[in-house]
Amino acid sequence: MTKLFGTNGIRGVVNNDMNCELALGIGKAWGTYLKRTVAKPKIAIGTDARLSNDMLNTAITSGLLSTGCDVVDVGLVPTPTLQYTVKEKDFDSGVIITASHNPPHFNGIKGVASDGTEFSKNVEEAIEKIYFEKNFSLANWGDVGKHSTWDGSIDLYINGILSTVDVDLIRKQRFHVALDCGNGAGSVVTPTLLEKLGCTTIELFCEPDGTFPGHNSEPLPENLGELIKTVKESDVSFGMAQDGDADRAIFIDENGTYIWGDKTLSLAGKYITEENKGGISVTPVTTSTCFEDTIQNSGGELIYTRVGSPIVARVMMERNAVFGGEENGGLIFPELQYCRDSAMSLAIILEILAKEKRSLSELIAEIPNYEVYKTKITCSNDKKEVIMRALVDKVKDNKDVIKIDETDGVKLYVKGGWILMRPSGTEPIFRVYVESKDKHQAEQLALNYKKIVEDMIQSMNTT
Repeated sequence: MTKLFGTNGIRGVVNNDMNCELALGIGKAWGTYLKRTVAKPKIAIGTDARLSNDMLNTAITSGLLSTGCDVVDVGLVPTPTLQYTVKEKDFDSGVIITASHNPPHFNGIKGVASDGTEFSKNVEEAIEKIYFEKNFSLANWGDVGKHSTWDGSIDLYINGILSTVDVDLIRKQRFHVALDCGNGAGSVVTPTLLEKLGCTTIELFCEPDGTFPGHNSEPLPENLGELIKTVKESDVSFGMAQDGDADRAIFIDENGTYIWGDKTLSLAGKYITEENKGGISVTPVTTSTCFEDTIQNSGGELIYTRVGSPIVARVMMERNAVFGGEENGGLIFPELQYCRDSAMSLAIILEILAKEKRSLSELIAEIPNYEVYKTKITCSNDKKEVIMRALVDKVKDNKDVIKIDETDGVKLYVKGGWILMRPSGTEPIFRVYVESKDKHQAEQLALNYKKIVEDMIQSMNTT
């Protein structure tokens, strides 16, 4: 089990647990790992819009160069842009400096494999082992790596998206879109993509700024008030918001209604499954049952996995899935690449609307509705495993529980719904997800099981 890498890379508070010493050491460990199989590795590195990006970029680049790796800096780009660049330009690896949706005082380091997917746990564990043992393989003075820059990533990526959708059909519809990039990395890609797709755009917070002056970079309803207001007051087809590194997309329908990620996942999944006349889709255990219903009703098959887009992506590759993604707005389209991709999600939604010639609200209304309730509890990382074991022991004899699923955390199926309790892979918290057809039942189950976890944590803190 990794100590530094969480669900999506390494994250921490800048100049606290996420500092230059860590980045330098990870760079040296990373390069040492790569040189076990590649004589002269070539790595692409990019950043989101955070203020500490240059600091961490310089540190990890120095570590990579010291082991003899060549590093190509592609600049400020969305995470999926960096991933697509690694895959298409035959890099041996990629680094994206980002903390995604976390607050501005956080930053992180995410690893990308040569096929554009995020690092597997096996690779992360190998890099960590080298890092902690300080078993670095440094190059001789004449063999250190070379550093260069390349500014072609954004055009490469946008052209890749355009090659996968019906551009002419979308352009004919002349969509009007309200776009909120949240001052994140999507600012350098998404307005241009919409222009090339023939859309007129109202832009909100589409200037990269690592202080996130527009709003918090997590695209939750409470952070998208300006976008929702703009959609309600304007004659637009829909609104769309991105998180900090632009791998997740959240949509607002033409009436100003916030669409949760599982509904967008279901809409895209329905379309793609029907286009493929079936096929496998993949999603984590956190996803609403509406996705399962939609995929099965469209003639497809659904596979559940542990939480984490790298896990979903790799199962998709193994099972030749036609679609996959997470309930947080992170959709994965294998025809482009095996990673969460907000810009590709936008292009597909535009294509669906162009083909169906109906509004987004009408299409979303056809997705089965479940009441979903989410909450969280603060829990230090060192207590998470103990809490998990205690939870399993506590619920295994509960007569109300129909089935227990331990794919990731503890998922309890009860009459009328389910409860999932799992430790976060990126923050010192426990998450509780509840779903039911009945809103009151969902809220009550969430409060009941949240208290169970809180009592366990409190008991551990007092012993």
